[in-house]
Amino acid sequence: MRRWLLLSSCLGGLLFSCVERLPEPQVAPALPEPLPVTSASASASASASAPVAVNNPLLLPWTGPHGGVPPFDKVRVELFAPALEAAMNEQRREIEAIAASKEAPTFENTIAAMENAGRTLDRVETLYGVWASTMNSPEFKAIERDMAPKLAAFADEIAQNERLFRRVEEVYQHDRQTIPPEQQRLVWKHYTSLVRAGARLDAAAKKRMTEINQRLATLFTRFSQNVLGDEEEIALILERESDLEGLPDSVRSGAAAAAEARGQKGKWAINNTRSAMEPFLTYSTRDDLRQKVWTSYVNRGDGGGERDNNKIITEILALRAERARLLGHPTHAHWRLENAMARTPERALALMEEVWKPAVARVREEVADMQKIADRARVKRKIAPWDYRFYAEKVRKERYDLDEGEVKNYLQLDRLREGMFWVAGELFGFVFEPVKGVPVYHPDVQVWEVKDRSSGKHVGLWYFDPYARAGKRSGAWMNAYRAQERFRGEVTTIVSNNSNFVKGKEGEPVLISWSDASTLFHEFGHALHGLCSSVNYPSLAGTRVARDYVEFPSQLLEHWLATPEVLGRFALHHKTGAAMPKALTARIEKASTFNQGFQTVEYLSAALIDMKLHLAGATPIDPDAFERDTLKALGMPDEIVMRHRTPQFSHVFAGDGYSAGYYSYLWSDALKADAYNAFLEGKGPYDRAVAERLRRHVFSVGDTIDPAEGYRAFRGRDVDTRALMKQRGFSPAEPAKKRR
Repeated sequence: MRRWLLLSSCLGGLLFSCVERLPEPQVAPALPEPLPVTSASASASASASAPVAVNNPLLLPWTGPHGGVPPFDKVRVELFAPALEAAMNEQRREIEAIAASKEAPTFENTIAAMENAGRTLDRVETLYGVWASTMNSPEFKAIERDMAPKLAAFADEIAQNERLFRRVEEVYQHDRQTIPPEQQRLVWKHYTSLVRAGARLDAAAKKRMTEINQRLATLFTRFSQNVLGDEEEIALILERESDLEGLPDSVRSGAAAAAEARGQKGKWAINNTRSAMEPFLTYSTRDDLRQKVWTSYVNRGDGGGERDNNKIITEILALRAERARLLGHPTHAHWRLENAMARTPERALALMEEVWKPAVARVREEVADMQKIADRARVKRKIAPWDYRFYAEKVRKERYDLDEGEVKNYLQLDRLREGMFWVAGELFGFVFEPVKGVPVYHPDVQVWEVKDRSSGKHVGLWYFDPYARAGKRSGAWMNAYRAQERFRGEVTTIVSNNSNFVKGKEGEPVLISWSDASTLFHEFGHALHGLCSSVNYPSLAGTRVARDYVEFPSQLLEHWLATPEVLGRFALHHKTGAAMPKALTARIEKASTFNQGFQTVEYLSAALIDMKLHLAGATPIDPDAFERDTLKALGMPDEIVMRHRTPQFSHVFAGDGYSAGYYSYLWSDALKADAYNAFLEGKGPYDRAVAERLRRHVFSVGDTIDPAEGYRAFRGRDVDTRALMKQRGFSPAEPAKKRR
């Protein structure tokens, strides 16, 4: 039943979800001990032994060490559709047993029974989600298109079960004050999720809700497949050494490997993904080729052909607006933020607007500095968007004597991974040990067991899938394959981190940029959020928190990358093995607010467009025109484009997860900046007392308490945005605003 709570907050969306640095993780708990025998649980238990489970390995409880592991070695694409159908039928029987019970509704026979329902579907969808995000073949795409509306209709079937809702409502109204706080929170979460999904609507409105959600599920799938198609099929193939001018060896090596993977051995390929685009735009001295790479990347989903996403976006926005009205909200944005920390779109916009003006002002300064260098080089034109990274790197070197290529020599992926493990040990007492013999879905994937250092107790498993490949969507994200719980016995979590680093030649270390290293720590922060979880009920575990709170723990962990302890031990030169010199770390620290105008405006423009699109209500939207006109009204600098242009904005249009919610990164960043000051006000980044408060009130509690309450318990007060402005090197607005 955990899946229901996920889908209730992103109805009709991707059937897996993950937290990115960029969706709340889909989790699949192992089958715990059965419920005590009641009329509901007896039927659910009987359904779990349906004969079809014997014939399809995806339906079986996970076996193996540590409470069972995902059977990735048993997956065949043709098994997904029958497994999903069978698992939905099983959950139908479980829900019917709860709804039809003749016993008076109680927490145990209604809410707890709902928590225990759908275990098989959770497991199947975990495997399905992994294939959707990392192994998405043409055969899988066809199944995805067929199953998306069916799964959306199934979610509505649960939401619209009147007998089930009446039982939940009865517990909510009469029993909530007599049970422990965590159970109160769980009752609230189930009740509000059902209401927000339309449980109170009349029959006609429920029918229309189902039609909307099925159509949205289809559109979300088409949108994501179109973006993935443009990323997989489009690449710039380089044939001459002169085309590689300015590129460091690591980028050349990755491009050669990418070309070989495309059957173009002896050439170089710049794939149409962020991990390939960013280093090329940073280092290539060829203006013409930078423009080609940039143009292909920013026009994903906007090519005018069969993979153009503009009409899809227009329909998604119209359907979301209609759904919000059915549910009694003026816009989709108001519906989405109802249970977020921000509560209203207006409060989210206020924070974004507070940061926007100083960020744009900083961009003007950055562009002026870059233009001077371009003018000295006799480049007879203004800085263009495909020039920004190239000239920013030259300014960085000139002003701070800091060359990203020099820094990159010390940032080996494997070493930084060990550095993350060390930080997890210092902050939370975790130890990571490699695991062999556990099934994985691709040879690139590695697995570690996580233990508590003081007791030796097993905490969970961590899977790592670091490299780009065909069928894997771009970006970086965290998944939870199984949530921690103590509902029916101790169940430990299984989490994963996923990246898209370009793999070089066999035996050569993978060198990554400072930005990529920061992203690596960010996603690991999500994993630690899951690993620290210590709750009773899976629906409240780990990262299953408000969207604008879930990025806070992950963004906070980024700070530890730059600590002297990590750089001194793990930032080792890939050839000499020497530690990063203190003089270089000092220059990195000095340049910490460099290029913050670009980074903030690139992100914030996307967040503002997202919110304004969803505040437009029923107004018909032409996505390209809306993007152009809104950015012009905002004063968007010509030299920058949105981090995710609308036709490729998968956060927002490949599911509901971050729709009207992309502002969450900024909201969480305000929390992060203020929270890190708690360490600096103490004994420093590794202050054990502050780390223990952080674990107790933030990382371990999941959604058992209101996130604002958890933050206040950790910090002793509400967040102050002045720390955010200082972190980015901006002058804060006066007076600084506090957000409750």
